[in-house]
Amino acid sequence: MKSLVLLLAVALGASGDAASLDAPGGSRPPNILFLAIDDLRTGLGAPDAAPSATPALDALAASGRLFTHHYTQVPTCGASRCSLLRGRYPDTAAQLGNDAIKATQTAWAERSMPGWFRRHGYQTLALGKITHYPGGLTGKDWAEGPEELSGVWDRCWIPKTPWGTPRQLMHGYANGKGRDPGQSPAWEAFAGPDAAYPDAWIADEAIATLKQLRHADSPWFFAVGFFKPHLPFAAPEHWFDATDANTLPRSVVTNKPAGVSSWHRSAEFRQGYGHDGKDPAVDADYERQLRHAYASAAHYMDAQVGRLLGALEELGLAGNTIVVAWGDHGFLLGEHAIWGKHCLYEKALQSPLIIRAPAVKQPGIPADGIVETVDILPTLTELCGLPTPEGLSGRSLLPQLTDPAVTRGKPAIGFWGGQRTVRTERWRLIAHESKEGGLRGVELFDLRSDPDEADNVAAENPKVVESLMAALEEVPRPSAAKP
Repeated sequence: MKSLVLLLAVALGASGDAASLDAPGGSRPPNILFLAIDDLRTGLGAPDAAPSATPALDALAASGRLFTHHYTQVPTCGASRCSLLRGRYPDTAAQLGNDAIKATQTAWAERSMPGWFRRHGYQTLALGKITHYPGGLTGKDWAEGPEELSGVWDRCWIPKTPWGTPRQLMHGYANGKGRDPGQSPAWEAFAGPDAAYPDAWIADEAIATLKQLRHADSPWFFAVGFFKPHLPFAAPEHWFDATDANTLPRSVVTNKPAGVSSWHRSAEFRQGYGHDGKDPAVDADYERQLRHAYASAAHYMDAQVGRLLGALEELGLAGNTIVVAWGDHGFLLGEHAIWGKHCLYEKALQSPLIIRAPAVKQPGIPADGIVETVDILPTLTELCGLPTPEGLSGRSLLPQLTDPAVTRGKPAIGFWGGQRTVRTERWRLIAHESKEGGLRGVELFDLRSDPDEADNVAAENPKVVESLMAALEEVPRPSAAKP
């Protein structure tokens, strides 16, 4: 399985079901190592491309359960992570943007993923980018208070690095250089070691922390957030050499869709970075260069994940540690003429998800049914033998861990601005609402015959539209009021 379609791993540490998890002394609950990866899309290149851009994640999937159809709730970092931590669809418009956690956390922090585990005896730690702000602070350069998600972490931090502040670390170029918004290039390759870029520092700090945690008296929830392949697409040059650009086909859909659509101007990409007059929409060489840089940044990140997972094994912690690696959303590389996320198309909402564990039946066989980010919280509470918070939108994935053929009949729901989407096994419907709250138009794609979402077939399938709109209306719309 050599595809960026991979990611979310849960190592249960024993054969059988979740209740049979072995632990030292036979009684200690499992630890959790949660890996969050930023802007990692699925299916970047050919599934059997060689060399793979994610060999460490491929190895993780080969010994566990790959979820091939995992969807996030909102295609932007802060809001997606808000839904992850809450296990709920957005309730308010404030939960649709990057300040979703900061703006609403006082209403739900104690019932959040780290809050719940801390309440039930877990030590909780967050390193790197777990919420929207790396290190968890929201003030000047993200290096000062207030906290983004307060009262739930025993420690939330970034390592001391040449980049200085969390803001510079998040958008770091080689050797401590930060971004000059609108001027710095969208990609960079530096002839130097892995430590020239931030993710190696995150991995080093995470490994050092694991060495301390192996002596912990209580179970722990340790969340580690990696930055790549988020813009800028930057990595050591040797990862560019190790990534085969010839396995990266051009985008199938490269024109702005006609009629009502989720198209946008790719502001983060086009205005946030300098392109020296180049435009990937009309310059095939620059498009190929960018796609190669994205894959190389993913390859670099994957190597750091591999180091961390290797340390987990070497320290003797893997047997009683649940490992979760999760992509916060996807990223379009020219599909629909978009470079970025911030839309409700397939490549923006679909992100990697895997579960690996001796407890997984038939490891290595993927589960193709639709699952969502909101399903992760109830899955973890069930695996750890904890009660599950009330009112969650998600469902535990334990049945899919036991049998990869199990399906749920539950669609994936997504939100962006005045748009909502529902994804079933066959269809994706995107509903565009007017400012007055009425329906401005819909997009409907038959993903069996049109996986690239090139043809809006809403007009030809009114009954399908009616049925999917009814399913969408079963989920309350995010209100304008604060929670």
